Amino acid sequence: MKRRMKTLMSCLATLCMVGALFTGCQTKTQEAVKPAESSSAKKLIVIITPSHSNPFFKSEAQGAEAKAKELGYETLTLVHDDDGNKQNELFDTAISRKAAAIICDNAGADITVAAVKKAKAAKIPTFLIDREINVTGEAVSQIVANNFQGAKLGAEEFVKQVGEKGNYVELVGKESDTNAGIRSKGYHDVIDQYTEMKMVARQSANWSQTEAYSKMESIIQANKDIKGVICGNDTMAMGAMAAIKAAGLKDIVVVGLDGSNEVRDSIIAGDIKATVLQPAFMISQLAVEQADKYIKTGSTGEQEKQLKDCVLITKENAKQFDTFSMKK
Repeated sequence: MKRRMKTLMSCLATLCMVGALFTGCQTKTQEAVKPAESSSAKKLIVIITPSHSNPFFKSEAQGAEAKAKELGYETLTLVHDDDGNKQNELFDTAISRKAAAIICDNAGADITVAAVKKAKAAKIPTFLIDREINVTGEAVSQIVANNFQGAKLGAEEFVKQVGEKGNYVELVGKESDTNAGIRSKGYHDVIDQYTEMKMVARQSANWSQTEAYSKMESIIQANKDIKGVICGNDTMAMGAMAAIKAAGLKDIVVVGLDGSNEVRDSIIAGDIKATVLQPAFMISQLAVEQADKYIKTGSTGEQEKQLKDCVLITKENAKQFDTFSMKK
């Protein structure tokens, strides 16, 4: 009897040991799986800009994409073509995809407000680049180049190149874009001080190279004695320069603003005389860095409105720049 009891107790002890081992292994396996499942999901950053046919906006999107991927996010890059209604639909897409943040170079200072508010209501923060909106407290950040400072730099070089006197033309950007007005004011803050400089034409070419070419053709027909053309951006400067060459005119000073590779190369070749770098690539990457910090901590540590200074590009320093940034 004692022997049978001893055998039974030994069996029970063995079973308990096996059970404990099995339970312990099962618990460890579950604990190991949980972190792997939670760490596999990447958050999404949606990047919305105007058309990439303009290298400036393409550079913005590329900069934001590269930084977001570097920081471990998935990206979705969309284009609104400066259409407010289309932009609104793209914000809806970002909301339906449960984006962690939106980086946006917007389609208009007024029309964008509702879209940003809608994203905020869905608990999706918006980080605006290049163009501001007409309200504060809705976007987390509004990071833009100091367009007024940049325009003054360009205007000072323009006045110097034309010899402080003569007839000139101004090509301005899209009227609904705040930057178009700011740049024009910056130009005139300088040029209007020179009484011997006369503006013979001022037309909007809507940031477009094709429109700038067409408008410049018509202006040249009515004004053969132009000494210079100051443009609200580089694509319009390229269009104006092409029209001047097609008309067989020489020694007309053309100045742009953006700092594109195309205009940089034109400056090196001796055609366009100057442009002003907007640090588009840097600004878009900065916006993603601030979005990442906000997602992780609930704050960027910065003010909502942030201005970044521009840099004058002339033949003397043109080779130091590439893709809307200074070479490292």
